[in-house]
Amino acid sequence: MKNIIIIPAYNESGNIENTIKDIKQNSKGFDYIIVNDCSTDNTLEICRENHFNYLNLPINLGIGGAVQAGYRYAYYHGYDTAVQFDGDGQHDASYLSALLEVLEKDEADMAIGSRFIENEGFQSSAMRRMGIKFFTRLIKILTGKRITDPTSGMRMVNRKLIKEFTFSYPKDYPEPESVVTVMCSGYRAKEVPVKMRSRSEGESSISMRKSVYYMIKVSMAIIIARICK
Repeated sequence: MKNIIIIPAYNESGNIENTIKDIKQNSKGFDYIIVNDCSTDNTLEICRENHFNYLNLPINLGIGGAVQAGYRYAYYHGYDTAVQFDGDGQHDASYLSALLEVLEKDEADMAIGSRFIENEGFQSSAMRRMGIKFFTRLIKILTGKRITDPTSGMRMVNRKLIKEFTFSYPKDYPEPESVVTVMCSGYRAKEVPVKMRSRSEGESSISMRKSVYYMIKVSMAIIIARICK
């Protein structure tokens, strides 16, 4: 199987080198592609100087657009699996083999790394945990299925979903919406316990100021995704 790691990166100059080092040391059998989402810091220069594999977007597309660019790359280059992997250093590449095993055994079409199954490692802030629990309950109501970490940015998909996401993928805060779309379209999603780290440098794209917008927008998107399916 051909496997690729998609790393959306916006202003990750302080983290991207360690992220790639982790991938090279702990994820044998995976290629990787950094999607530089028009960073305003020197993320692009670091990728060039270190001869990293990267795509450079000419305009900022946001997390959804950057990830979809990675899926398009994976689809047109014939990859069998693709995994989203944050460039901020929070994800641990040693867990990718566990996600891959779920797809190889055909237990699911999407494998999601969840920090809330065993509740170990970095658990995010109290406010974000409240938001995550809200989305978990909302998804349970709409789909009948419980996803403990619907905002997780560590998710691996098979060839069928690579194709789906190549042509249609949520653009703004896509993780919860895409999970609902996957399950309501008849695909299978399964969570795998993982440990995550706290961000060592930089800031999250979801600030306190954006939290209310995030909750309202994503909730409406999830409900619409369920209705449309």
